[in-house]
Amino acid sequence: MLLVKNGRRNDHGRKRRRDGSRGAGNSQTQTRDSTRPQDTITPAPSGNYGRELRELLGGIGAPKPAAFKPDPFQLEALTALEFEDVLVTAPTGSGKTWIAREEIRRLLHAGKSAWYTTPLKALTNSKYQEFIDEFGAGSVGILTGDRKENPNAPLIVGTTEIFRNQLFDSLRGGEDVRADLAVMDEAHYLADEERGHVWEEAIILTPPRIRLLLLSATIGNAEEFAAWIAEVRGVRCGVVTRPGARPVPLRAAFLMPDKRLVPLLSDKGKLNPEIMKLTEQDQQDRYHGQGRGRRRRW
Repeated sequence: MLLVKNGRRNDHGRKRRRDGSRGAGNSQTQTRDSTRPQDTITPAPSGNYGRELRELLGGIGAPKPAAFKPDPFQLEALTALEFEDVLVTAPTGSGKTWIAREEIRRLLHAGKSAWYTTPLKALTNSKYQEFIDEFGAGSVGILTGDRKENPNAPLIVGTTEIFRNQLFDSLRGGEDVRADLAVMDEAHYLADEERGHVWEEAIILTPPRIRLLLLSATIGNAEEFAAWIAEVRGVRCGVVTRPGARPVPLRAAFLMPDKRLVPLLSDKGKLNPEIMKLTEQDQQDRYHGQGRGRRRRW
């Protein structure tokens, strides 16, 4: 009978020696065969594993339908935007985009325009489709390095680099950027070693008449950041923070070589001992296999 555990095969019958003869095997004997694919046995979710799996996956699914009610921090940010720039710091999943969407809605109804910037093309494409669904295709355009659609729309979604370039062009050409609001999603990119200067330049070059709304989940020195924005723009920048933990908790899991899904961390917040053991075994195999042509089995 062949059992597989953590990518190893235990042959409980007889094993063939290198010289072709057979020797007695036992439950602790491990054989290697790099020419055959490793068989795996997926354990049934029962016993301790079944309990762990239920705890890991319990509660996942669509929430019950309920009427939407804005959080206090969302309403606070919308009110502040009428008078000043706003930096919103809130965990992912708390509804930062809702603030931008409602302010954009107000501006579009008033015949005004807005820019929504993101650091990633994929995120830009996602927001573009989201805003089309919300405001209609005729009201939304997109500008990235490889995509240009409806550039004269009252709402433009694009990468921060494109917005920065438009600001530079307006300085050289003497024409104003068509925007009453500029939203900078993932504003913490200002601290990025390679691309941070783009956000810095965009903030500095944005005319004071254009309101800034900056969104981020990971800014630790929000007050200091807001003070710098106010200094370089000459416009007060308020900080709105959502207190409390992330509203949508994250659950980290690890798929074992035998196809079991186990929690990444233990109840004490440390790496799962089973994963740690697997990692240590892998390191040992790498060490002992150096120069012998051995390969990893997972």
